[in-house]
Amino acid sequence: MTTKSLIYGHRGVPVKFPENSLAGFAYAISQGIDGLEFDVHLTKDQVPVIMHDEKINRTTDGMGKIADYSLAELRTFSLANGEPVPTLAEFLNLVSGEPVHLNLEFKTDKQYYQGIERIVLRMIQQTDLVYPVVFSSFNLRSLQRAYAIDESQKYAFLSSAHIGNPEWFCTSEHLEGLHLEHYQPMSRVSQRVWTVDDPDELRQLFDHQVNAVITNNFELATDIRAAI
Repeated sequence: MTTKSLIYGHRGVPVKFPENSLAGFAYAISQGIDGLEFDVHLTKDQVPVIMHDEKINRTTDGMGKIADYSLAELRTFSLANGEPVPTLAEFLNLVSGEPVHLNLEFKTDKQYYQGIERIVLRMIQQTDLVYPVVFSSFNLRSLQRAYAIDESQKYAFLSSAHIGNPEWFCTSEHLEGLHLEHYQPMSRVSQRVWTVDDPDELRQLFDHQVNAVITNNFELATDIRAAI
């Protein structure tokens, strides 16, 4: 039986909407996307918000670090489409009950937010989600902290490096999968590859039957997968 690779929208649909915007996430869901990948930080008053960078400079009309702003202060700035920076609560309200897979990345590899794992896990546990969330991070300690809080969730390590003996590594670190920047042969480990927009690379990954590809253009990826 052929296994169909899932397609996750990387930060939503950045080829059509501002990355990590509620408009992009809503559009992707309306078009039947398999999954959504998104990034979570904490404000100064410990509210989880969705943005890729530690600073708001690149994706809003403001400047500075997320950690230096309260939510109220952060909401005075806008994304390119006029939306405020979305909160995790708003995102979860949008996806609640929807048949969409979620990959939540703890953005703790450059700046650690005290308590982020406990705060986020509590919110996820209180939301009506169709599928289990996959929690990923470049920071292995964040995944270890999260596992200590709730070992029933799925955890995946993010890396651009080759992982030696991935099966042993994932077993020893209680990981469900690896999110790599490249394909790597492995068994008994979920493999989700990022960030893939090249048609030939997408075809190769679909041929390898990886668990998922993470892409900026899910509609292109969906067309390619359908043609295989």
